[in-house]
Amino acid sequence: MTSASVRTRRLAFAASGAALAATLVLSGCSGGGSGSGSGSGSASGTSATGATLNIGAILPPTNLDIRNTSGAALDQALLDNVYQGIVTLDQNGKVVPSIAKSWTISSDGLTYDFTLNSGVTFSDGKQLSADDVVASLQDVIANEKTYVDAAGLVDVTSVSAPDASTVELKLDKPNIETLWALAGRAGVVLEKGAKTDATGKAVGTGPFTIGSFDGKTSLVLERNDTYWGKKAQVKEVDWHYYADSTTAESAVLAGTDQVLVAITPADLPKFSGNSNVKVVTGTASDKWQLGFNVTDPTLADQKVRDAIREAIDPKAILASVNGAGTAPGGPIAKGDPGYEDLSSIDAYDPAKAKAAFAAAGVDQLTLTIPSPYGTGLSDLLTTELKAVGVKLKVNQVDFNTWLSQVYTAGDYQLTIVDHVESHDFGTQWAGGAKYYHHYDNPKVDELYAKALAETSADAEAADLAQAAKLVDQDSPSDWLYQGAVEKAVAVGVTGLPTNNTNSRLSLGQVSIVAGSAADSR
Repeated sequence: MTSASVRTRRLAFAASGAALAATLVLSGCSGGGSGSGSGSGSASGTSATGATLNIGAILPPTNLDIRNTSGAALDQALLDNVYQGIVTLDQNGKVVPSIAKSWTISSDGLTYDFTLNSGVTFSDGKQLSADDVVASLQDVIANEKTYVDAAGLVDVTSVSAPDASTVELKLDKPNIETLWALAGRAGVVLEKGAKTDATGKAVGTGPFTIGSFDGKTSLVLERNDTYWGKKAQVKEVDWHYYADSTTAESAVLAGTDQVLVAITPADLPKFSGNSNVKVVTGTASDKWQLGFNVTDPTLADQKVRDAIREAIDPKAILASVNGAGTAPGGPIAKGDPGYEDLSSIDAYDPAKAKAAFAAAGVDQLTLTIPSPYGTGLSDLLTTELKAVGVKLKVNQVDFNTWLSQVYTAGDYQLTIVDHVESHDFGTQWAGGAKYYHHYDNPKVDELYAKALAETSADAEAADLAQAAKLVDQDSPSDWLYQGAVEKAVAVGVTGLPTNNTNSRLSLGQVSIVAGSAADSR
């Protein structure tokens, strides 16, 4: 998530309808690592290379400025597709080659050397050079306070090009998350000196270009036929953005779209028995949270926050999403460094919650929740908290209103948020009270800084686990569940990544089998 903080922070917000001691070396083949995964839909046959892939989603990017605009919808549509970074992530969260084909990290963690692929070109035909990479990274570093994810390069003190195919980064102190940051927006390489209105157009190195964008319901990607790597399999990708999940689900079921990026869990039964569309389930780092504004006069009392958490039944939450997720472990997603099951902290105990409210002198408490999601989760929370004497007033808002009211102004009490991004502990919980929770614990900041300075993954994980436990004990949020990705995919669509697609959906090797159900759409 991106906040108006001293350091730019990222808003990895899913609005899809539900709901690294020794020198390290990694080499990969050229041709542009796209982070693509195993195919969804295993139909065989000839690829329809002139086909259009229609994708349904909820909430469009507000604009296309990859440097300044928050929101996971932008990453999902543009990263690896239109823009590429010096490195990227595969669908399982592993850093893999992209514009750089290999790299080394010095044993002290202070020097990163990247060897670039040859023949990389921008969509306007210009050959990419090491100077473009240097200029892009220097620009990100210079705009640490305003660019989305720029804080990931905060410890980089210099970027240089020792030769035409090498880029070198120097750090003032080790930061084990630097490579991860370079796989995201901070590592995106733009053309040096290009004059482009990035809010609606793009010059990138990816397999697609921007065809059109209306800022409301449609984003069209067109195949970049001069792409330096393996050409995209489909000629065009049309993103259709819908106002609600019901409309989006109807579109894929009716054949208007071949993919729906996320199904509302409660609506999974709609897809049962459909021979043309199947549900594809993938893992995700989504952390569905009930966020507390810890500066609110009522919620500033930790006893009240603890009691709210104790009134919420995680089993009921999972049942309400038809099993499309797993029980929460706390502030860190399962699979991320530092994960530990902390579910015993403020565990479900409504009787204890009632007593805690009484002890805090709270009687007939009313709290408001601005929510940009459907009503399923908020309805359940309303019922559970009513049982302990808390009335919830749910205000349905659109994403832009949520951004301005909750994220920017901090004007809220409770809010439901799906934090989709992996490795986001520092974004949410470290660095002082700058994020929308307003949470501040200097000990957490200290442990997070220690974790970043580690040169072994095990040491990093140990520090993060300690920090996460402190956060959980402070109750700045309740972690409701860790989401899974449930996509609707028409039979005949192949090559679509399965995992972690809420914030990155590489489309370069997606194809549509000629004559299949998907091809007829």
